[in-house]
Formats: sequence, structure tokens, C-alpha cells
Amino acid sequence: MTEKRGRHKIFIGMAAGVGKTYRMLQEAKNLKKEGIDVVIGLLETHNRQETLLQADGLEIIPRQSINQGNLTLTEMDTQAIIERFPQLVLIDELAHTNIPNSLHPKRYQDVEEILSVGINVYSTVNIQHLESLNDLVARITGVIVRERIPDRLLEEADEVVVIDVTAETLEQRLLDGKIYAPDKIQQSLANFFQRKNLIALRELALREVANTVEEEAQESLSSSIFYPIQERVLVCISTYPNSVRLLRRGARLANYMNVSLFVLFVAHPDRFLSKIETLHIETCQQLCHDFGGHFLRVQSYDVPNAIAEVAERENITQIVIGESQQSFWKQFFKGSFTQKLMKLIGKKQIDLHIIATEK
Repeated sequence: MTEKRGRHKIFIGMAAGVGKTYRMLQEAKNLKKEGIDVVIGLLETHNRQETLLQADGLEIIPRQSINQGNLTLTEMDTQAIIERFPQLVLIDELAHTNIPNSLHPKRYQDVEEILSVGINVYSTVNIQHLESLNDLVARITGVIVRERIPDRLLEEADEVVVIDVTAETLEQRLLDGKIYAPDKIQQSLANFFQRKNLIALRELALREVANTVEEEAQESLSSSIFYPIQERVLVCISTYPNSVRLLRRGARLANYMNVSLFVLFVAHPDRFLSKIETLHIETCQQLCHDFGGHFLRVQSYDVPNAIAEVAERENITQIVIGESQQSFWKQFFKGSFTQKLMKLIGKKQIDLHIIATEK
């Protein structure tokens, strides 16, 4: 045996039925074809036929039997896996709580022991099982999740893959009987599998993994070559009174996405603001702070270029601007402000939102 720790790959999704186990098995079978020694340590198919078929041809480590009074129950046999010592073991349902008298109270602790001896592990988990999200998931779904894993498992994992489907697709899978038995379908649709719950859980799964990956990227890459993964919203205001309305729209966007908000005012170096204009900008600045945003003020003769520079520096992914106040003839001779900005940010994968304003 080796003292080198095994690599851990986690397949995570918003709920049961998104295809985590299927994808794990699919990748494992491809690796087996390449000559990798792969075994199944613990598989929960829930009688899903597609999953059962995908597992065909893979060696399964028998479960261990544990006596519980008059009952004999089974759990994953961690010691048998270590003795078999494959290159890769597949372990379903990372957050599972083991029955009493097992080697460890939680399955993720079995996984950590297997990793510690140098065996690579593929595992699966749903987003609602993360410890830090427990209260939020309870508020969203009304369900208190009892089986949880520490957040550090995602942070320590060598790779985390989100298995993502739309809420509509998952609902259809449920109705088609691909997730639960027919007698549980309507109950699930009325409770945990309500569309609003699925949409919120999907957003949580995508955001959680994006946050984890971005933190790793910031630690390993210099800021000069860092590519943003987490969304960031930049609202561009001016001295026009409708900037307050624009700022509120941008703040709602940032709040909906639960991401950072930046507000930018580009001042002309040769122009002094009137008292009313100064008061307006101060109002926007205070409103930005009320929304928990970051207020930025720069001077430039070239407003589109200044916006593009700030967007690049702050790793902005969404820019919100108001509809152009330029006259037709000014746009004709000097070019549209919006067109200039789009040209500057076009290759930076930044989305531009143009909000209609009152003239």
C-alpha cells in the first residue's frame, strides 16, 4: 500500500434523480475500458433501471452484515475495500448515516479512511446535505435535512462536478417514474419537488461549486490571469435623475443572483457638478451602500473606455446601463455610446443589460 492520499471526485446535484450516480458509473466504465481497476464500494440504484444497466460489468464489493437486535442490516464494507485495494472505488450517497456498530458513524468518514490509504474515490451527494446550507434549505423547502456533510469535503475534493438539469426536466423524470415509485410521485411533487424548490436548489448547487472553484482559482492564479467564475454586477450611473431607478434595477439583479454589486460614476475631468447633480450622486452612493454594494468613482474623457477598464479590473460579468440619452444626430456623427461599449467588452464575455429610461 502507498502513503499517498487518493484523489476524491464528487458528483453533486440539486436533488435526487438528476443523474449523479449514472454519470459516475458512466465515467467509471470508460476508465475500466482504459485498463483502470474500478470497483463499486456502495451503490444505491433505488431500482432505477437505467442506473442498474449502467452498473452492469463493474465489480461490486459485497456489503457487510451488521446485527441490530432481531434484524440483520447491511452497510458498505470499508475494510474489504481497503483489502481489495482497487485504483478507484465508487461510493454513492456521501451524506449517509451508517447504522450503529458500523466502523464509522458517517459514510463520508469511511471515504476519508479509504482516501487516506491511497485509493481514489468517486462519490455522490445532493446540495441540501451541505452543513452550512442546512438552515437555508429548510427555509426554501420546509424540510430539515438530517444527514449532512461538512463543507470542507467540497473544499478538499480534487474535483467537483455539478450534474445539472432544469427543474422542468427533473419534474418530467419524476412523472415518468424514473426517480421514485409511482405511489410516491404526487407526494414528492407537492412537497420537496415543487418547482420553486427545485429552481432554488439548482441555483444553490451551481453557485456553491462556482464559489469553491473561484476560491481555488484566486489562491492558485495571479490576478492578472484570473478568470471570473462568480457573477458580478456593475451598474453605470450618471447625473440623470433616472440613475436611481437604474441602480435599483441593478441591485435587484445582484440580489436575485446573490452576487456582488458595483456602482460606477464616471466624472468628466473638466466639468464641475452642480449642487443638484452632486446631491444626486451622493444619493446614489448612499443607496449603493444600503444595498451592500461597492461605489466606484473615476475620472475620464472616454466614458465607455472607463467602464470597460473598471469591468476588467473588477472581474465584472454583468453591466447595467440606461438607454442612451444622445440625440439621433449625435449618435449618427459620433457613434452610439452603447455600440462603443459593446465593442470594448465584446470579447470579455460580459453581458450588457440596457434598461429603458424616461426621456
